[in-house]
Amino acid sequence: MPTLERIMPVIGAPCWVHLMAKDLHAAQSFYTDVMDWKFRTSTLGSNFSVALAHGKPVAGVGCCSPGGPPAVWTPYFAVKNADDTAGRISEHGATLAVGPLPLGEGRAGIAADRDGATFGFWEGPALAWSVGRGSAPARLDLQTRDAFEAAVFYAEVFDWAQPPGGCTVDYAHDHVLIQAAGHTVATLRGGGIENHPDPGIRPRWVVDFHVEDSKRAAAAAVAAGGDSSPVPSLAGAPNDAFIIRDSDGALFTVSDN
Repeated sequence: MPTLERIMPVIGAPCWVHLMAKDLHAAQSFYTDVMDWKFRTSTLGSNFSVALAHGKPVAGVGCCSPGGPPAVWTPYFAVKNADDTAGRISEHGATLAVGPLPLGEGRAGIAADRDGATFGFWEGPALAWSVGRGSAPARLDLQTRDAFEAAVFYAEVFDWAQPPGGCTVDYAHDHVLIQAAGHTVATLRGGGIENHPDPGIRPRWVVDFHVEDSKRAAAAAVAAGGDSSPVPSLAGAPNDAFIIRDSDGALFTVSDN
């Protein structure tokens, strides 16, 4: 099997998305049915796999230990020094949940921001991958309580707006755009409600994948033991988009190409 290309990602930009599932094989079966992904083993070990769309890496799917945290799709951001990033996360009132730990050729950590949205950070080379390009997610949106307050937090943690060659921050009237080399890599939006009984309303990072037919993917998710519902036509969401809850309860969205 050909070796997947690795690069040094743009510091501060999303460099990967990953799902920690309760059952790796069950998750692979679900996403094969719904997303038509294929899987190959990862260099990170037997509990990790790389999902491929049309032969290109699109996401990671791994297996968490029994009794671990709920399954969740998590974006990872590239950092220069994982220890420094971990320190800034704690200094700015967020929660460092895991790491930094050595993993493959790099070091990784997982945290929750001050409103509870889960994110990861990665130090080291990563698979050649970019939000909105090729097989990577179409969009990464932070659904949060206050987009502008969140932008300040993440800018401090990931050195956004620190030239040269990093991410820039563009403030709009009701959202914040994060860009790398003139290309939008994340959008921060308000509207998240902490402690809401519906997990889809709580602050979280929304991973949206482009598919050829979002209605087919939504129907396949229900047939495979998950659930789906249309995305409300709010906050810049695509017209033909669905929120999908996989068989473990992890949320993501799909939208038409």
